[in-house]
Formats: sequence, C-alpha cells, structure tokens
Amino acid sequence: MKAAIVQYPPVFLDLERTLEHAVRHIEEAAGLGAELIVFPEAWFPGYPIWVQRARPEGDLDMVVALVSRLQDNAVDLASDDLAPVRAAAREHGVVVVAAHQEIDRAHSGTIFNSVAIIDADGTILNNHRKVMPTLGERMVWGFGDASTIRVVETAVGRVGALLCWENLMPLARYALYAQMPEIYVAPTADVGEGWQASMQHIARESCAYVLAGSTSWRLGDLPDDVPFRDRLVDDEEAWISPGEAVVYEPFGPAIAGPMRRERGLLVAELDLEKCRLPRSWFDVTGHYARPDLFRLEVDTAPQSPVRFSAG
Repeated sequence: MKAAIVQYPPVFLDLERTLEHAVRHIEEAAGLGAELIVFPEAWFPGYPIWVQRARPEGDLDMVVALVSRLQDNAVDLASDDLAPVRAAAREHGVVVVAAHQEIDRAHSGTIFNSVAIIDADGTILNNHRKVMPTLGERMVWGFGDASTIRVVETAVGRVGALLCWENLMPLARYALYAQMPEIYVAPTADVGEGWQASMQHIARESCAYVLAGSTSWRLGDLPDDVPFRDRLVDDEEAWISPGEAVVYEPFGPAIAGPMRRERGLLVAELDLEKCRLPRSWFDVTGHYARPDLFRLEVDTAPQSPVRFSAG
C-alpha cells in the first residue's frame, strides 16, 4: 500500500482556495497510487505563523486582524466545510488525514487545532482537537480533550493521529498505543534533528509506521491580501518551514525522507505485516506493560464548559 505526505503550501488564511489546492493534491497523490494521503498540521488554512513573529508590545492590531481572518476561514464541520476533501476521498477511494483549524460557529468563537481522519468513502471517522497548544499557540487555539484520542479502522488499516508536540506527551502516546495502531500520523510544525529522533523513537515504541509532515513554505508564499503582510514578511525568500516529511517503518529506520526545502509529495510503500513481528519483541501495552505495576486511566468523556443541573 502506498502513502503520500503533502508538502505543498496552503493558501494562507483562505479556506476556499486551500480546499481547491487540497483536491488537486489528492488527485495527484491518487494518480501515483497512494491510498493514504496526509496533510501537515493546521494546513487548512495555514499554521498561524504570527504566534512566532508578533511582538508582545506593538502588534496587537495585527494579531486582532489575523485572528479575525482566521475565524472567517477556519473549518466548521457542522457546515461540512471539508466537503470537497471528503468528496475527493470518495472519488479516488483514498483515506485522507486532514489537519485543520476548526471552529464551531454555532456555539463558540474558539478555534481548535484539529485533525480529521476521513475514510475512503468520505466519512469522517474521527476528529481530534489538540489537547495542549504549545507556547504562543495558546493565543490562538483552545484545548481539546481525550474523547478523540482514538485509533480507527480505515480502508488502509488502523490509523491514529496526534498533533505536533502532543507526540512528546508519553501518556497521550500510550493511549494511542493501547489501541494497536498500524499507521501513526503526526502532523506537525516542528522540524530538526530532535523531531526526527522523536519520530523514530515513536516508531520503535508503537511498532507502527510513523508518518510525519510539516508544511514547506516561504514568507513569500503569503498572499498579498493577508492583513499586515508587510510586518510578517521581511524577506520573501526566508523559510517559514523547510518541511521534513518523513516515514519511519515499525521499529526501524526512515524509509522515505526527510524531504527538506522541497515541494511535492513524499510517497512510501507500507507493508502492514511489518507491524506484527516487532510486537513479539516489544509490545508496550501487551507483554511489556506490567499492569501489576503501572496503570494509565484516560477520561474519554467529552469536556464541556457548560453543565446544567436540575434544581
């Protein structure tokens, strides 16, 4: 089975055009024989890069304008905003992991960093909201819960996903491992030797294929109509992120990538039978677990800030 990680930039803060690009990338990947297609963290409609560039004093007007644009262009699942992606998955018979910024306009103005697993028939099997935004991301994103830390059965196998530095949280990882993923997806904005080392470690711990991808884009990729573009872009050629899409095999090395400072698709062959043998050596939630000594409890109830009671 072939998998592809998308390493093209989105159309920053423009959901409609980003969706159009996504459909083209899905078509391209399917044409190469990919049955699983993964998009990087917050790709719909672009990671909020201002959290790394805004000054604590003096940039409030810029941040307000950018967050307002993001609210208008975030994904609302209740309005079926991912319909074009779902339709493309169904048309090409592929599974799509779509990392997006999500808003529930009917109940909240809060934006979440989310990842949807879409099956080959276009059904959204799971939508997970990042439980712990990192550093400046807390200016933009709310906190998810553990109700969606799930591995789901898809047309290509058992797939689970955590976002960026959630993958550095041992207990969150363990909650996925206990559900026996065959394909572990880690959409991210992180890059570098430390991130790559973590991905290989997770491939050893999980005995699953690990697919990780970050957007490869430059400041010059930001559209001209982005609010306060002149403050965000001081060098058109400067990299926001070089990408680094990578695929690690179970308990093993990278079999594709890291793909740096390139645009395109990283394609790899996955043989899910390779998940079986390593678990006979090291099954972190099975024979290696020692439940007599260690135990993890996960609250899988959806969390709500509002609770009504009678009386």
